[in-house]
Amino acid sequence: MKLSIVLSTQPAQFQAATFKGDLDTNLTRIASLGYDGVELAIRDPRLVNADELERLVRERSLGVPAIGTGQAWGEEGLSFTDPDPAIRQQAIERIQSHFPLAARFGALVIIGLVRGIVRPGMDPQQAMDWLVAALQECCSAARPLGVRLALEPINRYETTLINNAAQGLELVERVRAGNFGLLLDTFHMNIEEPGIETSIRRCGPRIFHFHVADSNRWHPGAGHLDFQSILSTLQETGYKGWVSGEFLPRPDAETAARQGIHFLRGLK
Repeated sequence: MKLSIVLSTQPAQFQAATFKGDLDTNLTRIASLGYDGVELAIRDPRLVNADELERLVRERSLGVPAIGTGQAWGEEGLSFTDPDPAIRQQAIERIQSHFPLAARFGALVIIGLVRGIVRPGMDPQQAMDWLVAALQECCSAARPLGVRLALEPINRYETTLINNAAQGLELVERVRAGNFGLLLDTFHMNIEEPGIETSIRRCGPRIFHFHVADSNRWHPGAGHLDFQSILSTLQETGYKGWVSGEFLPRPDAETAARQGIHFLRGLK
């Protein structure tokens, strides 16, 4: 099981980015705790020195399985489903700007809250049509670079658009791109799925990435989720990708990361 953990390359409002900023110190800390890789949350690639970032990551022998993009929504309000076509276009261009860096690291690009929401008074079908069109455009641009995209079903309290695995699979069918799949997250699944293991089996080969956080969004082992069963089921689907920790830095980032990896490595 290849384990990574989320690190935001800049300070961010998003609480579940376990580590934030101070790349040199935090990458050293992540490597010393035994993680195999680091999932990078990047709001805007133009704010990142790609050469320096690659040097810091490679020096610590860390992989980069994925690049998170949700801060474009959280910090700037960019989304694929905004009523303003100019904002929708900015969101598409922002996601596409991640592709060269993703290709450089062999990482996939996560589509989280940048997909947007169905705003009050908005036609849900119109929002879905915008989302599908944006994803098709992005997948087409990513394909020549060998980059994959993974959309994360997110619980109903954070978005009104694609909350569960079944809706995610329906979207995959509509987009019809071989480089588009799903990111499943145990925190969101605990809220939305009738059975976490059943949904994992149903998604099967369309699972491109996997996030772990316990029922309370603390590190695995701090809540009531049965990670032995969840991760065994994930393995049974033939999943060969990464398991990435995206959980609250409670009681602090280093303690959470240490306890999380200790718990996960202890599973049989």
